[in-house]
Amino acid sequence: MIYSGKAVSAQLLDDGIAELKFDLQGESVNKFNRETIEDLGKAVEALKADGSVKGVIVTSGKGVFIVGADITEFTEMFKLPEDEIAGWCLSANQVFTAFEDLPFPSVCAINGIALGGGLEMALSCDFRIAASSAQVGLPEVKLGLFPGFGGTVRLPRVIGVDNAVEWIAAGGQHKTDKALKDGVLDAVVEADKLKDAAIALVKECLAGKIDYQAKRAEKLQPLTLPPLENMMAFQTSGAFVAQQAGKNYPAPVAAVNVMQQHGGMTRDKALEVEAKGFAKVAKTPQATALVGLFLADQAVKKANGAHIKKGAAEINLAAVLGAGIMGGGIAFQSALKGTPIIMKDIADKALDLGMNEASKLLAKRVERKKMDPATMGKTLSKIRPTLNYGDFGSVDVVVEAVVENEKIKQSVLAEVEGHLKDGAVLASNTSTISITRLATALKKPENFAGMHFFNPVSMMPLVEIIRGEKTSDATVATLVSYAQKMGKNPIVVNDCPGFLVNRVLFPYFGGFGLLMRDGADFQAVDKVMEKFGWPMGPAYLMDVVGIDTGVHAAAVMAEGFPDRMQYDFKDVSTVMFENKRYGQKNGVGFYKYEEDKKGKPKKVVDDETYALIKPHVAERQEFEADEIIARMMIPLCTETVRCLEDNIVGSAAEADMAMIYGIGFPPFRGGPLRYIDSIGTKEFVALCDKYAHLGGIYEAPQLLKDMAAKGQSFFG
Repeated sequence: MIYSGKAVSAQLLDDGIAELKFDLQGESVNKFNRETIEDLGKAVEALKADGSVKGVIVTSGKGVFIVGADITEFTEMFKLPEDEIAGWCLSANQVFTAFEDLPFPSVCAINGIALGGGLEMALSCDFRIAASSAQVGLPEVKLGLFPGFGGTVRLPRVIGVDNAVEWIAAGGQHKTDKALKDGVLDAVVEADKLKDAAIALVKECLAGKIDYQAKRAEKLQPLTLPPLENMMAFQTSGAFVAQQAGKNYPAPVAAVNVMQQHGGMTRDKALEVEAKGFAKVAKTPQATALVGLFLADQAVKKANGAHIKKGAAEINLAAVLGAGIMGGGIAFQSALKGTPIIMKDIADKALDLGMNEASKLLAKRVERKKMDPATMGKTLSKIRPTLNYGDFGSVDVVVEAVVENEKIKQSVLAEVEGHLKDGAVLASNTSTISITRLATALKKPENFAGMHFFNPVSMMPLVEIIRGEKTSDATVATLVSYAQKMGKNPIVVNDCPGFLVNRVLFPYFGGFGLLMRDGADFQAVDKVMEKFGWPMGPAYLMDVVGIDTGVHAAAVMAEGFPDRMQYDFKDVSTVMFENKRYGQKNGVGFYKYEEDKKGKPKKVVDDETYALIKPHVAERQEFEADEIIARMMIPLCTETVRCLEDNIVGSAAEADMAMIYGIGFPPFRGGPLRYIDSIGTKEFVALCDKYAHLGGIYEAPQLLKDMAAKGQSFFG
């Protein structure tokens, strides 16, 4: 053994070839934390000092190669000044460059996922061979960052400017065929031949058949393009990246700028430029939010894992009651991910609608070449339409998705319960009705919970699992497991009007209604909130959700929280509803909808909207963007805090991720609670006080006041 550490080891194989192996003890995957980098440095020194080593292969003792840097270490490190972050990058890079400069050939054997620092380690080798099942990429821009272990330096020198810009600025995770075509990989082999292939390549280098030193020299020198071509390549790609990324995501553009700055430099000088650029983006609020988002996502997965351990049953057959657009969407998603599903309704016409919805969604996948026709046929065959309960005795989980009416739902749920086997789980897809109240119609309320999908089911990642007063842990566990099996991100919440997402969303709509009452222009509000980062402004969002649906849900919220969600004026959405302007579903709401060239609804301004709302609002006036943002965001954020305070949601991470997954909260702002943190709890309470005269939705919750008084934040 040449070197043995807790994360990295090096041993001599035959013919003077050493194996440098990553195998981080106590972890299921390899990642670059401080310990791994320190270990790698020591291993490199030992390899250099051992005169018997003639070449080295780099391998992994895990099922993956290296998943990247340990992001849990970032949050503290990014609080340091820029120069200290840059210093950290450079010290880590000294280890990678020391490996790259070893006086013998190196070949990386990538057995699985190699992302971020994992691919940067591979780029430090002279050659890269991957198993056919491997995937590689530099996804740092998705965390508001760019590669900091030499990725922006080595990749353009290995694969050229255009390809490197695509790989780094888009942050994709690529299969081996693309990686081989673009030149990131030198060869692809079957997994069982990977190590032998790497050794064979080292031997070819030692035999003089391959000039590894010439290959290495390309990474040490400036880019080979002439200066003018170099400038044109970066300016063209930089403009495209800026257009694609938008102003709210600075990391991709910063990465391109850094690559351009160091393109004419040797490796070591270029690494200094990369380190300074990395430190700069690490200090942006977007990086703070997006790194936080990643950690919150991990926290949600951990929480769901804890739920599943409480008795999740195996799901071999599911059923959905109600074959409308929602029922068809649920059936499609279940079948797509491999769980056969029965779709029951009381009319053939409804079943046809549900099957057509599933067929349409599958046909789109075939059209986009994400599925072949044969697979589409197999998937569709996993959905069995029926008018009776004949096979319900074999079903493991049933999702009720009938009309949003409490009495009808209770009747349907009580009826189906009698056809289910012992231990089968029953769920309602209600978006507003109390799970505890629905459960009163059941003989086994412990086997019942809410399973709230968001529309369209195929697109929206969130599923709320709602625990009623009598819901058992095993029922929650089974539904969390089923949601994950369907490819969704479940978040467990407790029962209350609107549950979590709608309870938080409707104060946001309430803020919009108050702005309109006071004379704001709905188009101006939409534009400000879209610029803030929302995929669509509140008026447009209401049209997409369905104004009839919104008015119904608003009534539920007003009944549940009359102190702050019952208003003493006629809301403009009610005006739209009374005039049968329901939004996209019937072609007119706040906006009119026309089909574009692709057959999708396109919004256009409708002057009649202004005429209809005029009797119910103040004279039109302009509001500053900051005031619009404050009046829209305070109600949403304070209600999120109340949900945490009332134990509707288990953690700040779950609350934030629900808003990201469920209503498109701007990811680069990290979620409502992280947004409060970015302003400061004390400052946010002051903002609440400034607008408290507008009503209860603007009042700071006691939890927030207490945190402000103690100088606390939601994410430390």
